[in-house]
Formats: sequence, C-alpha cells, structure tokens
Amino acid sequence: MPVSEQLKAWFQKTFPKKRKRRTETPSTLPRFLEESSLVGALVFLTTVALIVVTSFVGIKPSGFQILPNQVASIRIVAADSFSYSSPILTERRRQQLLKEAPHVYRIDMAPYNAFKTHVKQLVRDIAAFREIKDDLIVGQAKNRIAAITSDFNAKGNYRLTPESLSQIVENTDQKTFENLIETGLISIEESFKLGIYDENDPTFKFSKGAVAIFHIANQDSNIGQKRVESIEDALRSVRINLRASNVQPQTADAVIRIFRDAIKPNLRKSEAEMEIRRQELLASLKPVIVNVQEGASIIEPGQPVTQEQHEQLKEYQRHIADKNAGTVDNQLMGRILLVLAMVIAATFYIRLEHRRTFQSNGRLALLSLVVFVNLLLVRTCFELGNIETFLYDNQLSAILPYITPTVLAPMLVAILIGTGPGLLMALMISLFTAVMFGNRLDLLVMSFLASTVAIYVSRNLRKRGRVVTAGFFAGASVAAFTLLFNWVDGMPWSTLIYQMVGGLATGLVEGVVVVGVLPILEGLFKRTTDITLLELSDYNHPLLRRMQLEAPGTWHHSLMVANLAENASNAIEANGLLARVACMFHDIGKLVKPEYFTENQLDGYNPHNEKTPSFSALVIKSHVKEGVDLGLTYKLPRPIIDVIRQHHGTNLIRFFHHKAKQQAEDPSHVQESTYRYDGPKPQFKESAVILLADSVEAASRSLAKVTPQNVEELVDRIFAANIEDGQLNNCPITIAEVAKVRESFIFTLLNSLHTRIAYPGQASGEKASKKTSTKSDDRKTERASASTSK
Repeated sequence: MPVSEQLKAWFQKTFPKKRKRRTETPSTLPRFLEESSLVGALVFLTTVALIVVTSFVGIKPSGFQILPNQVASIRIVAADSFSYSSPILTERRRQQLLKEAPHVYRIDMAPYNAFKTHVKQLVRDIAAFREIKDDLIVGQAKNRIAAITSDFNAKGNYRLTPESLSQIVENTDQKTFENLIETGLISIEESFKLGIYDENDPTFKFSKGAVAIFHIANQDSNIGQKRVESIEDALRSVRINLRASNVQPQTADAVIRIFRDAIKPNLRKSEAEMEIRRQELLASLKPVIVNVQEGASIIEPGQPVTQEQHEQLKEYQRHIADKNAGTVDNQLMGRILLVLAMVIAATFYIRLEHRRTFQSNGRLALLSLVVFVNLLLVRTCFELGNIETFLYDNQLSAILPYITPTVLAPMLVAILIGTGPGLLMALMISLFTAVMFGNRLDLLVMSFLASTVAIYVSRNLRKRGRVVTAGFFAGASVAAFTLLFNWVDGMPWSTLIYQMVGGLATGLVEGVVVVGVLPILEGLFKRTTDITLLELSDYNHPLLRRMQLEAPGTWHHSLMVANLAENASNAIEANGLLARVACMFHDIGKLVKPEYFTENQLDGYNPHNEKTPSFSALVIKSHVKEGVDLGLTYKLPRPIIDVIRQHHGTNLIRFFHHKAKQQAEDPSHVQESTYRYDGPKPQFKESAVILLADSVEAASRSLAKVTPQNVEELVDRIFAANIEDGQLNNCPITIAEVAKVRESFIFTLLNSLHTRIAYPGQASGEKASKKTSTKSDDRKTERASASTSK
C-alpha cells in the first residue's frame, strides 16, 4: 500500500468523522397531533360532519329518494296541497303542438302551364295535318296521326290514342276543335288555381263526401284555409264542360282523353311558412300547471317510477323545503343522529377491539379519510342520476346503484389496519349508501356482501395482484346477487346483463384503484402492509447485505431469531411476517461496531478485555440507538423501528454489571441504570415475542448438550427472568399466549439444535476438540451471560 494511502487510513481511524445520529423521538407538534385527546375529538366531529354533508345534505326526498324507472318500495302521499309547473308535461305539450301543426302548401301552376304549351302544339299539329290531309293516302294519314299522337304523349307522359285523335279530326272542324281545347283549358285552370290533391295519397285522409280544406299560402305569404279539389273532382269538371258543347258524345269523350293526364296534384309543401306557423303556435304555448291535492299518491310501491312521478316527487321535496324554510329540518336532524350513533358505535368497537387504533389519531384520521372519500364517490354516482343522459335512459339509470364503488374503504382499512375495522367500515358505507339511494335494503345487503367477500379474499395479503383478485370476487358477488334478486323481481334480461356487467367491472376497477392508492396511504399515515414487509425481506436490501458481509455472526443470529419469532407469532395468531422481517433488522445497529459482539469475534480477539465494564455496557446499549438511526436513514417502516427500540426492553446487561461489581471496591456504588437498556419495553405482541426469542436464541448457544430437559429449563429461566423484571408489563400479551410462545420456542429449538450421527474418523478428532473447548468456554459464558440479560 502506498504511504499516502496508509496515512489516509491512519488519519481516518484516529480521527473518525463524527456522524450525526438521527433520532426517532418525534417533535412536540407531531406527538401532540398523534396523541392529543383534543385532536381525537376533532377527528370524531369532523368525521360526523363530513358524512352528514356527503350523504344527506341536498338529498331531501321527504324521507325517501328514488331514481326514475326504479321500483319503489314504499308509498309516498302528499301531506299538503301544492302546485307546480311541469317541464316534462310542458315539453310533451310542445311536441304535440308541433305534431299537430298543419302543413302549409303553395299552389304550383307549372304543371298547368306545361300542359297548356303541349296541347297548343297539338292544336297546331292538327291544323297542319288538315291542310295536307286530302293529298295523303289512307296509310299515310294514319301514320301521320300516329306520329302526332306519339309526339304529344312523349312530352308529358300522356295517354292519347291515335283512334281518339282520328275521331276528333273526322268529326270536328279546326275551329270547333280549338274551342273544345280552350273550354278544357279554362276548366282545368280553375281547378289548378284552387289546388289539386291526390285522393289516393295516404297522407291525405278525408272521409267520403268531406270537403278538403288545406292551409294555402298566397304570394304575400299570407296563410288561409281554402277548399281544394281532388283529381277526380277536377276531371269531373272537365267532362261536364266538354259534354255541354255542341258535339257528338264520342267526340267529347275523345277530347276528354286529352285532358285526362293533364290534371296532376299541384300542392307543394312550404317549409318556410310551416315554420312560421309552428312559431305562432309555440308563442301561444303556456307552461302546464299540475295541481296535487292533499292525500294524493305520488309514488306507488312495487311499480317503476315514471318520469312524471319523479318530477312530482322532486317538486314535493321543494315545496316541503320551502314550507320549512327557517325552521329546524327534522329530517336532517334525524340523519345527523343516525350518523352520530353509527360513529359512536364504531368508536366503542375500536376502543374495545383495536385499542392501538383508538389511541392513534393518525389511524383515526385514516379511517375518517377513506370513509369520506368513499361516500363522496357514492354521492357522485347518485348525482349522476339527475343528469339528463341518465334521467331519460331506463337502462343507464337502472345500473347506477350497481356501479357505485362501496368496496374501496373496507378493502383499504382491512389491509392497512385490520379485518375488524374493515368490516365495520363495510357496514357504515353500505348503510349510508342504502339510505342515500332511497332506504333500499337490497342495496345494503349487496354492498355489505361485496365488501365482506373482498375483505376475506384480501386477508393475509402477500401479493399486490391479490388485491385485484379481491376486487374481481367482490364484483362477481354483486353480479350474482343482482342476477338472483332482480330476476325474481322480473327485471328484463337486457337490464340485468347491464347491471351484472357494471357490478363486475366496478369491482375490478376498485381493485386496481386500491393497488394504486395503497403506497400513498402507507407513506402518508406510516402504515405497513404485508406487501411492504415482503419487499423488505429481500436479502439484497442494502442493510441486510452489509450485515452479511460486515457482521456475519449477527446476520446468522438474526435469521435464527426470525425463525423462532415467526413460528411463535403464528402460534398466538400475531403477525408472523412482521416478526420475521423485524428480526432480520433488529440488530442492524451492530454494524457500527460489529467487533464488540461475540458472534462476530471469529479470530478470538475480544476488545472488551481492554475496556471498563461501563464502557462496554455503553457500547452494547448503543447498538439500539444506532439501529434506530440506520432504520430512519433507510426509511424502514415504523413497526420495524419500534422493534429495534424495544427488542431489549429495559433489561440488565448482566455480564458487565456482574463484572463491574467484581472490580469495584464497593459493589453497592455500581449504578444498575448504567447497565440497563434505555427501553422502552415491548408495546405489542410481536415485539414481546422478539425480545424473548432474541434472549433464548443467544442463550441456546451456550448449551453444552441439547436435550429436551435442558432446552425447557433454559427457556423457562429466560421467560421467568423477563416476566419478573416486568419486561412484558406494557404488552397486551396474555399468560396463555406466553405459554404458546414457550411451547413454540422449545419445539423450534429442539429441531434446529438437533445432533447428528458421528461420521467415521470423527472419534480421532475428539481430543483435539477437547483442547480447544476450554478456550471457547469463556466466550460462550460471556455470550450466555449477555444473552440472558436480553
């Protein structure tokens, strides 16, 4: 090694850099917020206020609330007469007016003018034919007549025949023919001016013999009612006028055939005038006023609530609210008392079953927060029913109660605090949700069932994916309940499927949300879930890696203690996972001076031989504070840091205390407090089990021979010493549980310290081992003495 490196190493060893130790002692304000009874009372009152505001303020259904298309469970009768303007009925009247608004037409003279042009050309063509008729042979004349007929028919899809035209030419002169055509034109012109409609059109339905009256707009856009002729009426007028002429009947009929296809409907709808007419009608529309007499039924039980009934219910609520304005709202007061009673009951339950939660304002604030947020989401879903999209859609409004998230708070509380408080939150959320949606017992049962299933599936959580699975099973329970309950009530299958799919999807979404929210709540409220503990149990954690390399003896000791503590914790139904992970970290403080602890003194050198007993005791005690320091530095969860602080309690370091008395001139002057750990004593079951396991594991290594009797005597001696010293006084562990821990320790030790059959050649080495046994006895004795003090 270069000289510079040697000097650097010597300097760092001689003048080590002072490290500022982090303290686990909270400042005055956090401690006040966590432990103050005043803050706890404030959390209580805030919880009541938030639940009341979220669940009941603004919901005044005169004791009941129901959504459109929902089947009512009770009858609501008007306790007072009231009137209101009905937007639904007014809109219905408006649509009816628009539907009944008459069509407005304009008279179109284009068909008449086109026919007039065509028939005038026919007259000219006949006149030209008459001039050359005498020069044509019979065949040529017929061909000419056919050509004139075909040309006329092609112009307007007419049906004049050559025979009819030939009869007209042969039986009339040109002047008479022109007079007949003029007579027919005058007749149909009058019909066209009046207006012609097609009586075969299904749009126009007039009884036989009725006069057809239409709304006709003139050139000035003035609308008036006029009599209109049918095609048959117009054609009849032409027949009458032509047959009154001084011509043969056959000739008159032939001329009539020319006019037969000229008469066509000439009424054209005028959208502009129709819109003007609609606006005139709407301008005269007045709101529909509904008068409800006292005693009239508003909602009938067992029947789906119609849009009109729901509107009437809302107006009744408004009427009652206005009537009671300025007076005490007895309905709301009743709801406040309900919430107050539920929260008081919850408080007593937590006080009896979860005392640590009751004593922690942080945990109480967590309960209050998740309940408030969950009820806020429920209220949001409830308010969706007042949106027009849901209000007028039967299927959408029917699925609202089934997509309401009621599992979030119970799952979060069960995972972060415990299944008992989780079930309590499930009951509260289900009850308030049922009241909010109209005192629906089926909704209460369904929500509580789903929450209970989710809590059951998410117990003993080890993987985050299990939370999503719990959400899926909660949604599946909602779907199954919906299928059975609503199918019996005769709910349509289309609505049933929507409700089931909505419930299942909501459960899955709730599971995903809980997975995302858990880490936030863990950090915010300093809660530790089993998932976090499993992540910390990874041997590649920086502190555990350091321990494996820098203090291998301590690492092995920690693993053995973890084995003892986990088995014992499971035996008394405590958190075995917490015990195991906490044991892995409980001696991390020995990383600062690992050579001062016998399990790491592999070369036989013991630095305590050169130190005074008081200094050695100080070094031994300091590993607790150093462990807390490292735990805070690496942001270990609070329960693990608590175990580091409590795993020795206020035990006496007996070896160095005894050594100090031996070296002192007057043993009575040796202060016992100098050789006791600073504590505190174990505050929870897992911590107490670890204290006992730590002492038992270290002392078990001093056993010369492992037999059931020796192990039992060792365990009994250590248990008795700790109990007599009062180390378990502050822990809620019972005598029965201590007995189970003892049995578990004995069983585990006998299985882990068992002997093996001697292998061939082992006897020859026995003498050598006896020679070295004397050297190791001192170390074993020291370790046993120090361990017994634990």
